[in-house]
Amino acid sequence: MTFRELYMNGSIEFDEIFDYTSKWNFSDDTRTLREYLGLTAAEEDIWISDSDEALEDFMENEKKTKILFLDLDGTLLNDDKEITPGNQKAIQKALKQGHKIVITTGRPLASAIVLSKELGLTQDGCYAIAFNGAEIYDLYHKKTVYKKTLPLDYVRYLLDAAHAQGLHSQTYSDTHILSEHDTPALHRYESLTNLTSRIVPDVMTELTTEPGKVIVIDYENHDKLVHFQESVADWAAGKTEYIFSCPQYLEFVAPGMSKGHAIEVLCGILGIPKCNTIAAGDAPNDISMLETAEIGVVMKNAAEDIKKYGDYITQKDNNHDGIAEVIEKFLLY
Repeated sequence: MTFRELYMNGSIEFDEIFDYTSKWNFSDDTRTLREYLGLTAAEEDIWISDSDEALEDFMENEKKTKILFLDLDGTLLNDDKEITPGNQKAIQKALKQGHKIVITTGRPLASAIVLSKELGLTQDGCYAIAFNGAEIYDLYHKKTVYKKTLPLDYVRYLLDAAHAQGLHSQTYSDTHILSEHDTPALHRYESLTNLTSRIVPDVMTELTTEPGKVIVIDYENHDKLVHFQESVADWAAGKTEYIFSCPQYLEFVAPGMSKGHAIEVLCGILGIPKCNTIAAGDAPNDISMLETAEIGVVMKNAAEDIKKYGDYITQKDNNHDGIAEVIEKFLLY
């Protein structure tokens, strides 16, 4: 472990930085001192431009910074797809104290951005994880900081295979749902996500970049999705990751992608130690983040088979300020 990792989790004192620096000076290590110590760019800038004391003060404040990963449906949002006033107030308190809030969803990025604006989560310290971990977006600086995509030939295979089994399937451009078939499932999905679709003869000609996800949908018969999953399992091995985000949605993303993986990536980018991570969710596609975060919180309203993955079960549900309860218990000081 680096100096930073050990210092941030409380294993060593700040003065140990001088021993680490001395060891680096007399070693053949090809890494820069910043890389050797594990410092972030911001920490290095403060150290160079100011003093040892300034760096220590800055890192001490960082120790207090926690990061909360929030699923949307059934977690942050109530059953009317709204954020309760109590949750909103608690989130603003957390941001004011310097904590980070991360919308963590299987939805496409465009939908996550629209929702974040509606919820007022576009301040400094707000991020969105979309496509079940395949893309991470800085909502304040309006830029993608991490992205993994599906090759176009994989997209073509999945769309064709789903259509052959009578299932609706779709993928995404930066702004729209893309589908080759006009189906009731598509229109229902549009109404639920506030996204618009484009129905095109060939999705491949519409995509200017590789997409983050393909989703196969059946609102009536979950067994058909299970059969589809089984039928493509051999082909998908090593090519894609797939998960049911809910019984109606079977989602395909790049290998290794999950909400849990995205937590590790974003914490690495921000320099936040695992011991300062909290994740809250209620569904099967939240399990990886519940297991990855230091504290996994499962909502009171979650199914019983999900609750076994929680370190803490909320006393309030998603309709009654359950996330405010989480913030007050684990973030605010």
